[in-house]
Amino acid sequence: MSETLASADYAVLAAYLGAIVVMSIAIAARQKTGEEFFLAGRTMRGRTLALSIMANQASAVSLIGAPAFVALQANGGMRWLQYELALPVAMLLVIALLLPALRSVKGASIYEYTEVRFGKGTRRLVATFFVVSRGLATGVILFATALVVAPVLDTSIPTAIALTGLFSVGYCVLGGIVADIWSDIIQLVVLWVGVIVSAGYIFAHAGMRVFEAVPLDRTRTIILESAGLTDGNSFALLPMIAGGVILYMSYYACDQTQGQRLLAAASEHDARTALALNGLLRFPLVLTYCGFGLLLAGLLRVDPEFAARMAGQPADSLVPAFMIGYLPAGLRGLLLAAILAAAMSSLDSALNSLAAITLDDLVGIDSIRGNVWLGRLMTLAWGISAILSAVVFSKSGTGILVLITQLGSIFYGPVLAVFLLGAMTRGVDGRAASIGMCLGLVANLAAARLATGMSSLWWNVLGFAVAAIAALALSREVRGEWSFEAPRRDALVLGWGAAAMLLIVALLPPMIALVATD
Repeated sequence: MSETLASADYAVLAAYLGAIVVMSIAIAARQKTGEEFFLAGRTMRGRTLALSIMANQASAVSLIGAPAFVALQANGGMRWLQYELALPVAMLLVIALLLPALRSVKGASIYEYTEVRFGKGTRRLVATFFVVSRGLATGVILFATALVVAPVLDTSIPTAIALTGLFSVGYCVLGGIVADIWSDIIQLVVLWVGVIVSAGYIFAHAGMRVFEAVPLDRTRTIILESAGLTDGNSFALLPMIAGGVILYMSYYACDQTQGQRLLAAASEHDARTALALNGLLRFPLVLTYCGFGLLLAGLLRVDPEFAARMAGQPADSLVPAFMIGYLPAGLRGLLLAAILAAAMSSLDSALNSLAAITLDDLVGIDSIRGNVWLGRLMTLAWGISAILSAVVFSKSGTGILVLITQLGSIFYGPVLAVFLLGAMTRGVDGRAASIGMCLGLVANLAAARLATGMSSLWWNVLGFAVAAIAALALSREVRGEWSFEAPRRDALVLGWGAAAMLLIVALLPPMIALVATD
């Protein structure tokens, strides 16, 4: 099989990329103000936002890293699905505790809320946490994409990073968040179809023997024998649920990439709808690309040529090796388009949000009242920064899925503590909140350095607890002032959704074993 793109591959890729460019140009022509560029004029509906949020959370890191984690990573396999059990709980808590506070923001930055509650210094500190963490994470996403683009185009990793990054920056600079949201939806469709068609090709080519060859230890979904505190087991049930709830709450409510979409919603009802739907619909998407990883694990055992191709290669090379050495023309272009779609759906939201936060929170310019070209120039600057950080991450030997999880886990707990203290208490001042957040970050960095047997997911809990306790201890006359405001319908939908996910995750291993033995 050829390891370069054929005419059919280029046709598929050109059709996808061309559609994104045409859409961005059309949207750009209608944008005149910063509010349109950064918040879509606050007109977006809930279902549209839900699909956009799903797409930019499922990045190239997921599409490349998750199958590699399932098929090859030590302590990997389908246990990654435990993480998804935390999502409905996190979405319900965000709706009930944080959404009203976020929706009170008048500008483009969700960190405006921390200034209202704690003062300008705390706002700038939280914004700094965001630009550091999201700027680094954007570099990881670009690096993950380059792992595929480089061998297909027969070029170096840095060159592939530059090509992917510059294209993503181009359409994001043109169309702003409206282009981001609608391109996210197109990219979600391409991503999902690409994975399903690739999995179908494995079945068509190798039949049920691929499924029968899947190592049963890779099908384990629930890990109860470890707490992940000292034994180096990063992906057991307890840390994935406890750490996952905090990480997801912080990501979806306190990270500008997602919070900005909630600000763009036409109403609080639309924002609730976006969160509730995302709490339900992301699970089947994750199940799809984890299942793809299982099929690749089986393919490695029944196809000696494919196994030889992967010999001595890092786990994250699995999907690229499959794509360039196994898929026929046309399908190869479709999967490449899916990987690019996954990357760009995350890159566009990150760049737009980084630009908004830099202008609003760090420079002090009101982005929604400013000229649209100012937002475009700042987006371009962050795009160049992401390209440079991706080149640095290309030198790391850490798996990309683990790397992106560790980056989030260092920062998300302390940031969530500040938002929840603002929404649920009175009496905590900016000095206490800022010191608590910094101490939470220090505790996480110390754990990363010293507690090498601790799951990185516990950093979310540690950072949150240290930040909250320190802020409360440094404050006088603290009093609780909060209510649990979750609509009954959202609570029921997410509760039943969580129960259904748990049932599927628990029954998956015996079902796979039954089918394989038959």
